[in-house]
Amino acid sequence: MEMKKNVLTKAGKERLENELRELTDVKRAEIAEKIKEARAQGDLSENAEYDAAKNEQADIERRISEIQSILNNAEIASEDVDESRVYVGSVVTVQDTETKEKIVYYLVGTNEVNTRENKVSNASPIGAALMNKKVGEIATVSAPCGSYGLKIMKIQKA
Repeated sequence: MEMKKNVLTKAGKERLENELRELTDVKRAEIAEKIKEARAQGDLSENAEYDAAKNEQADIERRISEIQSILNNAEIASEDVDESRVYVGSVVTVQDTETKEKIVYYLVGTNEVNTRENKVSNASPIGAALMNKKVGEIATVSAPCGSYGLKIMKIQKA
C-alpha cells in the first residue's frame, strides 16, 4: 500500500527539519545525561527521576520518528503557483457572506495547522472549500452547524 504524501509548505518543511535537528543533536544528549544522573542515584525500581527521564526519552524518540516519517513522505507545495487560484501556500483574504467579517487564512499542509495563526489545512472544511477558487468566487464551507459562504477577496503567496 502506497503511503499518502504529506503536503508541506517550504517554511513548514524547514520548521520540521529544525525541530528534528534540535531533538537529535541537543535533546537526545540532554536526556541521556538525565538518565545517567538518575542511574547514579542507585536503586532504579523506585527512582522517579529515572522513570521520568525514560518517559521523556520515549516521547522524544516518538517525535523524531514522527517527523522523519512526515519528511520522508513530504511533497513540498510549489512556490511557483498561479496567484489567481487558491493553493497550499496561499494567503487568502475572505469575507463571510452573512456577517461581512473579513478573515485572512494561510493554507498549509495538515502537519502545519495552527488555528491561533489562522493556518488551515487544505484537508480541513475551510481549506478544502477554498482550494482552487479564484478572487470573487464564493467557497461554501460545510460545518457541523450548517454551511456558510466565504467570498474570496484576495489571494497572495505566503
